[in-house]
Amino acid sequence: MKKEYSIRKEIRLKNYDYSRNGLYFITICTKDKIPYLSEINGVGDGVLDVPQHKLTEYGTFVNDQIKEINSIYEKIKIIKYVIMPDHVHMIIYIFDEYKIINGTSRTPSPTNKKIPSVISALKRFVNKKTGFNIWQRSYYDHIIRNKKEFFEIFRYIENNPLNWINNNFNQNIWR
Repeated sequence: MKKEYSIRKEIRLKNYDYSRNGLYFITICTKDKIPYLSEINGVGDGVLDVPQHKLTEYGTFVNDQIKEINSIYEKIKIIKYVIMPDHVHMIIYIFDEYKIINGTSRTPSPTNKKIPSVISALKRFVNKKTGFNIWQRSYYDHIIRNKKEFFEIFRYIENNPLNWINNNFNQNIWR
């Protein structure tokens, strides 16, 4: 029997250096959308419920690793994140200061910690802690291009638990 392979669609921006300074909106989903990471329940009158958000053991592993990213990578910071039942949203900031060498200004050198390697490290850590692969094969990324986009995405991440309990299933649209 001949094995069939599906051709994967390239989802990264072609010829873009994901180690460049900037802000990146990242979404990582669990395999088969299984709610491994957290529980979100609404508390209230059913009309305007307030989210009650509780991380599972696996969600705690993810949370610990995100905090670790902020402490071990010198030029990478997770600015905002939320751990949902079956996915994680985060804004990652890569930065490097301009350096003065021999009296002349030099553009920042790219960090050697590219977005794909940071996400891969997070997934590996969590998989090692759980003992199996909980993640979908890839992840979604969006390069944040301006302040307006940044604030829209920031609010989207902040409101994600509220949207979850109030049946807003349009989870992938942040504009």
